[in-house]
Amino acid sequence: MSGVLALVFLAEFSALTSFYLLLGGAPRLAVAAGASSAGAGLVNGVLLLGTVAAELAAPLLLRRGGYRVLLVAGSLLFGAPVLVLLPGATLASIVIVSAVRGVGFGLTTVMTGTLTAALLPPQRRGEGLGLFGVVATAPGIIALPAGVWLAAHFGMALVVGLAAVTALAPVAAFPWLRDRPGERTMPAETGHARRAGGLLASLRQDGQLRPFVIFAATTVAAGVVVSFLPLATGVAGNVAAAGLLVQALTATISRWLAGRYGDRCGHARLLVPALAIAAAGMIAMIWLASPPAVIAGMFLFGAGFGISQNATLAVMIDRAPSDGLGTASALWNVAYDAGYGAGPAVFGLFAGRTGYPAAFAVTGLLILVALPVARSAGVEKRRSAPTTRCEAKSASLLKGAR
Repeated sequence: MSGVLALVFLAEFSALTSFYLLLGGAPRLAVAAGASSAGAGLVNGVLLLGTVAAELAAPLLLRRGGYRVLLVAGSLLFGAPVLVLLPGATLASIVIVSAVRGVGFGLTTVMTGTLTAALLPPQRRGEGLGLFGVVATAPGIIALPAGVWLAAHFGMALVVGLAAVTALAPVAAFPWLRDRPGERTMPAETGHARRAGGLLASLRQDGQLRPFVIFAATTVAAGVVVSFLPLATGVAGNVAAAGLLVQALTATISRWLAGRYGDRCGHARLLVPALAIAAAGMIAMIWLASPPAVIAGMFLFGAGFGISQNATLAVMIDRAPSDGLGTASALWNVAYDAGYGAGPAVFGLFAGRTGYPAAFAVTGLLILVALPVARSAGVEKRRSAPTTRCEAKSASLLKGAR
């Protein structure tokens, strides 16, 4: 791994650590400021809206500013306002800071994803993206519970301070990055983005719509799991916590393994299995009263979600032109955050009418709706892509047999 790539990985880890440290703490501060449960929920909702807005604008901003300028700008917007969230802040200031931080977080994650894709050699891109996924997932496993524990034992002031420091850490990478259009290692978004007519138009023009839909189908379910498994009637608190931990660990491992397999045999081959495994995990949640079923369901969903994360990102980057890596990264992040936010919003309304087991099962069935899209995406990729190492080996064996 190059020193620059290691810095990009560190920037991603630091930004997500800050994100998860305050994910549970910011709503707590809102309640302390007198907010209702709806007001507390608004805090992270605004954060997510700001994130998606920044992701949509990122390719345009990248043409004008470059990689390291946007990475530093994102870090400053994400980290500098955090200190306003010290205990005693008003609800209005918390909501405004959350919106600004969302913009900074969106810019930071798009830039780190784009830089990673630009720096990885194509023949090992899947494995590199898998390792990037491990780096991105670890803060959710470590920082989310750590933020809750630190707030309970040492107070929110410490958590706010740590969140500010980790959000600003990517600024340290500035001297080592290059970002002008003439530099070969990091191609800027130039003519492609202008021809595409914007981020959303590239969904059709670059063949990105199918992997976008496939990934969004699984991120909707991921948002549902994180938001509602701890609230589901009949699921003990320790079972819900164990299930979420299993899901996070399995997604991390499967994301890395999917990258290694995809480099050898093609990432598009994994799209159908990813959806099928993730759907099976969600449908298993119909037996919420059974702890083994919950753990098994979370294991399966985590495996399918991890595979989907890596396979869709690799396919989108492979299909992007050399000057469209920022667009591909932005689209993938939009699918992630939009699905993560929309899933719980719809699920909450549905579960109130049907109950949690049926709502989880329906979520699994909705994942299966994307299977025809995944099948066609895999066929299209195999027709247009060069022969993979798996296909070359199979052809060689068949030739030798004849």
